[in-house]
Amino acid sequence: MLLDRFRMDGKVAIVTAAGKGIGAACSRALAECGCNVVVAARTESDIDAVADEVRALGVKSMAIRCDMTKREDIETLVSRTMEEFGRIDVLINNVGGYPPMPALQTSEKAFNESFKFNATTAFITSRLVIPHMLEGDGGSVVAISSAAGRVPASGFVAYGTSKAAMTFMMRNFAQEFAPKIRFNSIAVGSTATTALTNFLDDKTRSMMEESTPMKRLAEPEDIAMAAIYLASDAGSYVTGKVLEVDGGLEWNNWPF
Repeated sequence: MLLDRFRMDGKVAIVTAAGKGIGAACSRALAECGCNVVVAARTESDIDAVADEVRALGVKSMAIRCDMTKREDIETLVSRTMEEFGRIDVLINNVGGYPPMPALQTSEKAFNESFKFNATTAFITSRLVIPHMLEGDGGSVVAISSAAGRVPASGFVAYGTSKAAMTFMMRNFAQEFAPKIRFNSIAVGSTATTALTNFLDDKTRSMMEESTPMKRLAEPEDIAMAAIYLASDAGSYVTGKVLEVDGGLEWNNWPF
């Protein structure tokens, strides 16, 4: 059956920034497909709650506190996953973000910090996971990117450029490690996570929705469904690509 290709029974996934929003939704979706999930983020109470939700779906889960800006934390995340499960099949590189600011108010320090948070963390995590995937049955790496890395917008010189760099990095990895490991990105549009909605009033949200062809913000589950396709055998012939899950955006809809 074609739908069986979405099954990931017995496989193991690491999801970063998994305590809330897109990361939590991806963790639950992976679990529904039979995948064991390691949930990583900085806030223990958040990842403990998500790990409980994952276990309730009938698979194994482990919550690991991880500050993705610290290499030693990422190393611990990967090593503990291997100690517990003995394999890594899927990596969802979800960590990222940076506040918008005018270009002339963006310092070199801020620009470099944005790259570290959005691109370097994805590089380090991928770099540490790749050898285990090569030694095993292969795998799939999915990077959560942004429409800001594709659609130019005032105020996003740091965030947009760093996300574009991360996306291109995934394309490079895809060429080097095919056919055993697939690397893809999801360019997400404005998504109704607390990272965004906490800063929106009703008027601003309505404006963003009206300027999006699909007339709504994305839900975290919209992104999770795309991640499942790319992570599973359903997307086995897809690598080095960017899946745009943005409600049809071809222009900037950010109110900044």
